[in-house]
Amino acid sequence: PPAAFKPAAQQPPPEPFPPPPAGYPFPPYGGSYQPSQGSDDDWDDDWDDSSTVADEPGALGSSYPDYEAAGGGASGRYRLSTRSEPSLGPRGAGHPPGHPHPPGGGGAAKSSATVSRNLNRFSTFVKSGGEAFVLGEASGFVKDGDKLCVVLGPRGPEWQENPYPFQCSIEDPTKQTKFKGMKSYIAYKLVPSHTGQQVHRRYKHFDWLYGRLAEKFPVISVPHLPEKQATGRFEEDFISKRRKGLAWWMDHMCSHPVLAQCNAFQHFLTCPSTDEKAWKQGKRKAEKDEMVGANFFLTISVPTGPGASLDLQEVESQVDGFKAFTKKMDESALQLNHTANEFARKQVTGFKKEYQKVGHSFKCLSQAFELDQQAFSAGLNQAIAFTAEAYDAIGDLFADQPRQDLDPVMDLLALYQGHLANFPDIIHVQKGALTKVKESKRHVEEGKMELQKAEGIQERCNIISFATLAEINHFHKIRVRDFKSQMQHFLQQQILFFQKVTQKLEEAFQKYESA
Repeated sequence: PPAAFKPAAQQPPPEPFPPPPAGYPFPPYGGSYQPSQGSDDDWDDDWDDSSTVADEPGALGSSYPDYEAAGGGASGRYRLSTRSEPSLGPRGAGHPPGHPHPPGGGGAAKSSATVSRNLNRFSTFVKSGGEAFVLGEASGFVKDGDKLCVVLGPRGPEWQENPYPFQCSIEDPTKQTKFKGMKSYIAYKLVPSHTGQQVHRRYKHFDWLYGRLAEKFPVISVPHLPEKQATGRFEEDFISKRRKGLAWWMDHMCSHPVLAQCNAFQHFLTCPSTDEKAWKQGKRKAEKDEMVGANFFLTISVPTGPGASLDLQEVESQVDGFKAFTKKMDESALQLNHTANEFARKQVTGFKKEYQKVGHSFKCLSQAFELDQQAFSAGLNQAIAFTAEAYDAIGDLFADQPRQDLDPVMDLLALYQGHLANFPDIIHVQKGALTKVKESKRHVEEGKMELQKAEGIQERCNIISFATLAEINHFHKIRVRDFKSQMQHFLQQQILFFQKVTQKLEEAFQKYESA
């Protein structure tokens, strides 16, 4: 791609390698992420444990920690349990002393009222652990390495920048075999800039990582992977298109200050492909991560001190504004995708056909003129024949053009559709926390709850609000970077295309000068 395709931000997005069309119309825009099924042979690999997040039915939808009331009393405690490790033992066991987080509520609760729990136990607010955290049900030790810092930037809350930014290229997908050639799979070569050491990963490894991150980070938009394809997955067009999708995915992972530094992601990028034991150890460690669910929120560190607390009404207004923005962006992105898809289809079929029809007509005219054998008409005959060839070539240029400009735009739109699909759940968690604060304030006014307990709820809601606004801020920052660079690339490719068309026409025109 031309040198002018440079983003505004420090870390450039991947070059928008346009995929060759596997036959238009293009596949539908985006599409919701589907976890791979254990029966797919692409998963059948002894390189991993037999048990992975994606082996379990409905893994992505139901792998959030289950919170079950354990013990008696109206305020039944929540017990954290995950599918991969049914009994985790005491919180913080085996950790060096870190920062203890006692269950919120502070002091002996003499109040008669408590903030009620949601009746819908399947809501994202409950499943993510947000409710248990806000109600002060979470406790544990947070190691320094697990801390996620939100800072106040010029545009409000922001994730603290990664002090060691890096990128990772995805290149040279190769078809590999095992079991003496009985099984084939595609491996992608990854080269992280901070290690310089190449590793090979299959799509299933990307899939495993996505499942872990989507479970761990309920207030972060983990980019969706390009969709899985069971049949025809070794076809060149599909492999090429998927690699471009993975390149965008990787760019968004490396650009996110929290995701880029996550242990599971670093293990994925750095574990040698040949060290099966090390891979399994890192994989098990990620699957036994205790800082998930309600405990995840304990890892978020926010600005403190006078004036650091967020105004609840202002937060609500900002989140509502963003909700309206995402709805409008989703509608316009779908519209643009549909239009680009149609335009590409017309260029590949209709435009090519029409231009070549014109070329064929000119050719017929030149053949008719050639029946006149007089020397002074030979130059004209040749010029018209050349014009016919020029129009034929222009038809081919039109057919090849979408892969240069429209396809990359649609690749970017597909990535953003994934982000836009993530935000309703992120917003739901934040809205749930705000509701609990309003409820606790009402109890205080009615004299049913101690102020200290209500302040604890507000403080924990404040943490979720900081994280949500930091994520919204990051989304806007990366969106401006991506769409600026992609639109520049699109227009530059359009300019180059019309210059090629003009050149063909000028070459044809010159033939008449000497005719």
